[in-house]
Amino acid sequence: MNDNLLPIILLSLQVSALATLCGTILGIPLGTVIGLFTFPGRNLTMAFLYTLMGFPTVLIGVIVYLLLSRYGPLGNLELLFTPYAMVIAQTLLTTPVIAGLTMSAVYMKEKSLAETAQSLGATRMQTVAVIIKESKRGIWTGIATAFGRAISEVGAVMLVGGNIQGSTRVMTTAIILETRQGNMTNALVLGLVLLLVTFVSQVFLMIGMIATFQKNKTG
Repeated sequence: MNDNLLPIILLSLQVSALATLCGTILGIPLGTVIGLFTFPGRNLTMAFLYTLMGFPTVLIGVIVYLLLSRYGPLGNLELLFTPYAMVIAQTLLTTPVIAGLTMSAVYMKEKSLAETAQSLGATRMQTVAVIIKESKRGIWTGIATAFGRAISEVGAVMLVGGNIQGSTRVMTTAIILETRQGNMTNALVLGLVLLLVTFVSQVFLMIGMIATFQKNKTG
């Protein structure tokens, strides 16, 4: 492997892992609140969240670019064309995915578990904790799905990162550049690494789905 490719691979993993972590911190509480609590406009909020799960990544890049550009509201932070801008863009990508799948997981568990927990004298917070615990496989599926989407994303990171060598160049943007320059070997190596990383994340996804299916079948 070309020595120049290793920093690109490591930066891709760092940016996507950090964005997935941020999306997890934001998405699980958000999905839990929407899935378990009744409030005015809940159905509309659910529909909006599902819409965000399929939000075009290039549009996310445009929004973050406008926020972080010199004349944008956050321009004074000077984050544009840095890895931090890429993390922000990917966090906007991963949060709805994790929140939406968390919402679905806890929503399906709510009815059966809430009645059982409350009959045993559990408080509301204890009931919520039990539902989240029993929904962990569905939540983990959301996290794995979000990471797979983040690591393979290209439009947003190209816009806000700028594909700068040694600074913001990640696997997806490097593949485009290497292909345009005719360096097909480097492009294929990066493509195979990207495929391997995506495969590993999807293995975790399948493990979660199979475990959930087996539990429901025996439950």
